[in-house]
Amino acid sequence: MDFTYRGLKAELARHIITDEEINRQIERLRQQSPRITPVNDRPAQLGDEVVLDYKGFCDDEQFPGGTAENQTLVLGSGMFIPGFEEQLVDKVPDEPVTVFVTFPTEYHAAELAGKEARFECVIRQIRLKEEYDLDDTFAKEVGQCDTFEEMREKLGESLQAYTDERGEMDLQDRLLRQAAATLDYTPDEAELEAAVDVEIQNLEAQLAHHELTLEMYCQFMNTGMEELRKDSYPAAKIALRNHAAVLKIAELENLEPTSEEISQSLAMICRQNGITMDQLKEIYDAEFEVAVMKSILTGKVMRLIRDAADITVTVTQ
Repeated sequence: MDFTYRGLKAELARHIITDEEINRQIERLRQQSPRITPVNDRPAQLGDEVVLDYKGFCDDEQFPGGTAENQTLVLGSGMFIPGFEEQLVDKVPDEPVTVFVTFPTEYHAAELAGKEARFECVIRQIRLKEEYDLDDTFAKEVGQCDTFEEMREKLGESLQAYTDERGEMDLQDRLLRQAAATLDYTPDEAELEAAVDVEIQNLEAQLAHHELTLEMYCQFMNTGMEELRKDSYPAAKIALRNHAAVLKIAELENLEPTSEEISQSLAMICRQNGITMDQLKEIYDAEFEVAVMKSILTGKVMRLIRDAADITVTVTQ
């Protein structure tokens, strides 16, 4: 089979965002962004959110993990030790409050289980958390728009742009795989093992973002590292074949990253991670540079394949 990367055929299914999808996103925003109103004319009540400082003592000794500042707590939510929240009812800000509790006998910290404790507390603020009405106030305070209709319009545009971008990325990925499938390429054992290492490292990074570890993942999935590596081989083979296709196309088409593309890529990395260029330079080593060059080259190749492809566009809702 000849290596083919021009004139490939694929379908792009473009999904048009519906009013129902916009409504669902607005409702999610309303749930995620309650309206918080300070309460200044009465003591705390059940259902209020309080901002408080506290220090916990057991046998007159301050215990680890029992101290916090500016902790938010909804009174009556049951998030704290039984009896704690009720003792803050009818209290006012900036007035010291001593709360007495008994830790549950099956408390997660064994050294505190079943013991009596006291917490020296100070309420800093009392607040009401309420749902917004879907009106211009909601648009101004949550959507940074002047009117609710303007918010709906901009949200719809944003959802459509996101959906279109995801669809385009999926199309280009399918085209690259289609081209790579025609390449005469077989990775050696060392390349494959290295690619599996990368797959495992990527998974580990994704888990860390959610404060999870590989060990926790294996326990949850009822698997082990050996099986995890075995399951990673198909993805590793695809990644190697795709990269080999990228390098081959770049060679045939004389493609390489330009200085402007490198600068733009580094600037984007800084924006996405909230760092300065000087901070980036501190971690920019040879391995980082290889990853940046690979990303730029892959993007150029995928755009070339896409521009040279025969694409059929279908519209769905």
